[in-house]
Amino acid sequence: MRLTAQDVKDYIDQEDVSFIRLAFCDVFGKQKNVSIMATELDRAFESGIAIDASAVEGFGSEEKSDLFLFPDASTLSVLPWRPSQGRVVRMYCDIKYPDGTAFEMDCRHILKKAVSKAASEGIRVSFGAEHEFYLFKTDEDGYSTGIPHDKAGYMDIAPDDRGVNVRREICLSLSEMGILPESSHHEEGPGQHEIDFKYSDALEAADNSITFKTVVSAIAEQHGLWADFSPKPLPGCSGNGLHINMAPHSDDGRDFLDCFMAGVLRHTAEITAFLNPTPESYNRLGEFKAPKYITWSRENRSQLIRIPAASGEYRRMELRSPDSEANPYIAYALLIYAGLDGIENGLTPPAPTDINLFTAEAKELESIEMLPQDFSQAMSIARQSEFVRAILPERVLNTYARRV
Repeated sequence: MRLTAQDVKDYIDQEDVSFIRLAFCDVFGKQKNVSIMATELDRAFESGIAIDASAVEGFGSEEKSDLFLFPDASTLSVLPWRPSQGRVVRMYCDIKYPDGTAFEMDCRHILKKAVSKAASEGIRVSFGAEHEFYLFKTDEDGYSTGIPHDKAGYMDIAPDDRGVNVRREICLSLSEMGILPESSHHEEGPGQHEIDFKYSDALEAADNSITFKTVVSAIAEQHGLWADFSPKPLPGCSGNGLHINMAPHSDDGRDFLDCFMAGVLRHTAEITAFLNPTPESYNRLGEFKAPKYITWSRENRSQLIRIPAASGEYRRMELRSPDSEANPYIAYALLIYAGLDGIENGLTPPAPTDINLFTAEAKELESIEMLPQDFSQAMSIARQSEFVRAILPERVLNTYARRV
């Protein structure tokens, strides 16, 4: 059920809510928020709450810095780790200029445009993410020591897996917020964990990804731990991936998965800077099942894209290169446009690469296109891409390029 502004007001009145967090993300997907009292809610819905755009990286300069947050009522969620008396709730916001027009750097707006474009062509794309993160011990000030919380491995159980109660609380907190995790387990790295999500529409899936990182960090802190989502926290150990499962659905029931995948393969190199958006991201690729080549196969986890064994409504593609530093709004938008390009042009994927790319001989790999080898190369490809430049504002590209 989609909540309305009146639904939110009624909830605030009935559930002893004292503070409302109006949340948004910068262009890198880092969540920001401003808290307002319940008495300011009417103003928020009607005329927005002002923020200083010049203080948010990439948003603006001092001479044109006023922007307004308008809460999206459908994203109302209680923060279960906050006090039950004088509750705190959160809503994601649309960002607008003083004249009411959409702010072009608002990454939720960028994704909404992609969803609308797909809908105009009778296509809806469902997303399901697999999130990985590390839990590290903390020092006396509560910051990470870089020492893993345990030494367990893939799908180990307690007592080797010391994070089982942390994952349990994360999943329960997410459930209280209306987000249903599909599964959770210990990952390959020491202190590394994974939580997977059911499919949802693109905007909800992106919102959930941002919420997920907030919940994990909050629950980890309560346990005296530090949650690390960076692509390669420990040299010589598995990196943190953000595997993205996608399933395109058409209004007329046609199966467009192959065309969609062909479009993603065509544009992968151009959008890699936004799927792997830090220099550290490239330390992960090519190791511990993280892909290095632009290939696909069925069920083969050494590939960029694998098609899991499933049929009917469960048929999907899994993109394995993105990492947890990706802004999900921008990543999902680019993937939707790439897939639509494949559908619109009737593209067909190349033959599958049914070999283990991590053990293949060098001669077998000579003719296979590689992903960009570092962030500088990825950003150079993105800035020269007509495809990317037609989707993302120049200011987004310039802001990301400053990371080189």
